[in-house]
Amino acid sequence: MNTQEKNATKKTSPISLHGLIAIVAIVGILIFLILYFIIPSYRSYSAYPLYVVLLIGGGPLVIELIYKMFRLEFGSDLIAGLSIVTSVILEQYLAGSLVVLMLSGGQTLENYAIRSASKVLEALAKRAPSIAHRKRNEIIEDISVEEIKIGDILPIFPHEICPVDGEVVEGKGVMDESYLTGEPFLLSKAPGSSVLSGAINGNESLTIKATKLAIDSRYAKIMQVMHESEQKRPRMRRLADEIGAWYTPLSVLLASAAWLLSGESIRFLAVLVIATPCPLLIAIPVAIIGSISLCARRGILIKNPIVLEQLDQCKTMIFDKTGTLTYGKPVLVDQIIFHPMGEKEVLQLAASIERYSKHPLASAILEKAREEEINLVEVKQISEPKGEGLRGVAGEHEIILTSRKQLVNLGIKDKVDLLPKGTGLECVVMIDRQLAAYYRFRDNPRKESKSFVHHLFPQHHFEKIMIVSGDREEEVKYIADYMGITEVYANQSPEDKVNIVVEETRKAKTAYLGDGINDAPALMVASVGIAFGQNSDITAEAAGAVVMDNSLEKVDEFLHISRRMRTIGLQSALGGILLSLVGMIVAAFGFLPPVAGAISQEIIDVLAILNSLRAAWRPSYLTDIPSLERKK
Repeated sequence: MNTQEKNATKKTSPISLHGLIAIVAIVGILIFLILYFIIPSYRSYSAYPLYVVLLIGGGPLVIELIYKMFRLEFGSDLIAGLSIVTSVILEQYLAGSLVVLMLSGGQTLENYAIRSASKVLEALAKRAPSIAHRKRNEIIEDISVEEIKIGDILPIFPHEICPVDGEVVEGKGVMDESYLTGEPFLLSKAPGSSVLSGAINGNESLTIKATKLAIDSRYAKIMQVMHESEQKRPRMRRLADEIGAWYTPLSVLLASAAWLLSGESIRFLAVLVIATPCPLLIAIPVAIIGSISLCARRGILIKNPIVLEQLDQCKTMIFDKTGTLTYGKPVLVDQIIFHPMGEKEVLQLAASIERYSKHPLASAILEKAREEEINLVEVKQISEPKGEGLRGVAGEHEIILTSRKQLVNLGIKDKVDLLPKGTGLECVVMIDRQLAAYYRFRDNPRKESKSFVHHLFPQHHFEKIMIVSGDREEEVKYIADYMGITEVYANQSPEDKVNIVVEETRKAKTAYLGDGINDAPALMVASVGIAFGQNSDITAEAAGAVVMDNSLEKVDEFLHISRRMRTIGLQSALGGILLSLVGMIVAAFGFLPPVAGAISQEIIDVLAILNSLRAAWRPSYLTDIPSLERKK
């Protein structure tokens, strides 16, 4: 790893300053309650732990909030700071300590999102090998990965992680590249096969020739993109801050006016006490926690609570294709034979070399051969030049599996007219430079995908729907046409995906849905990243939410839970603030003293919290996809 990656993966402190303050507040409040209610003989000392909370916890928070005030940042936490000061002046130490707990706890929750990004890089760094084996003059020596040069011969022992991108020059075996591609397949390797850094070797030793430096290999590039994505992660404004931006100055203005017009400072304090934004500091987090609980019961893991507040505000939905809109398992559905060999003989030769391919269609050809109980033949050599297809010698025949576009380059342009018209997943089989077969595949769309996409416009008010995929254009275009999606980006690398998502997020809030590690950087830079969580733990860490059951129906449930959480949170916050405003006006006219105002505020808090608790209840239905019955 380079220095930048090492710095990016340093472990952050497990407990932040705000986390420590929250712990101090909890301990202090508990000691107060024990001394006051359980040990009456020590009741006279019960306020001392609250002094500690207000000094150690409230002091730093108030200083921080004063700094924000000078920067004209009027969030919901600013009035909380004023409330802490007011509670000390009024000797309402328990109320002040509770505000300290609410404020520090909320900011601890906010900081969780920042730490989660570091966990992604940390998980990647743990997998990156630091030592490689280099073979020179039949002598094997251990070297650091940074010392590897292009052309070096590197033995890869069983179960080791491949240190750089390369090409197999000796040995046969399998490698697990699912960590990088999201495809849950073990890929066979033989001389000529390409290998990716980060892939896990199987039970047999392989020898590879390095084709890239460690810093340029695929795994390092993904780490680099992940680090850059962390810096590009959008800063989301919390719902409480959106409301607090106008509520805070209004409260301070009203309290100041009451003081100036009456000449009684007690009215300033009375207004601030009842203005304490507990509906913002408590009710909204309670709604979020309840919604997180509901999501968990529905198989949706919330990694970053902010996504619950933001998802309903997203206007652009961006999909990866394979494994999200489709099942990610292409099936061979049509075989047209042009060669004197029979259908099974052609399939035998094609499947024999497809064992060594990482192309998604290879699994479909191999699966068809298994279904027909076809025994595969020995392959002598294999190569897969980028963009040219797969080549190999199986038995005594030269086999090429490629696209119809490559037939022109192979000098048989006249054979293109023999192929069926159409788009989608397809390949051409050449045997000894002669057109042998045309295979058509289908990566079947999920049963609910079309209706899910169509209902996003009217039901969830999305304004743009896109597919951004690393797959070939004809494959992506076929699915897009079926879904009715017009904005399509194919052949996109993880870096390309990040650039597209960043650009779209500048225009409007975005939701990105993907499932492979190549989607992880894009998940990080979207307003809301949603991952299907069964394929990659890195993807799960990068996303704000993880749908454990790979189902678009569950994504729809998440959309509804987010909307419901925001609705209930706004009801609690705005309803509580409205009642507080009434109380503030009464206090401003001198009819509500500070103690009575504090009691009134507590009643308002209880009502707001009780309403927020509804977020944890499961409603009568959680999906409105037309093709699915509403679940009771």
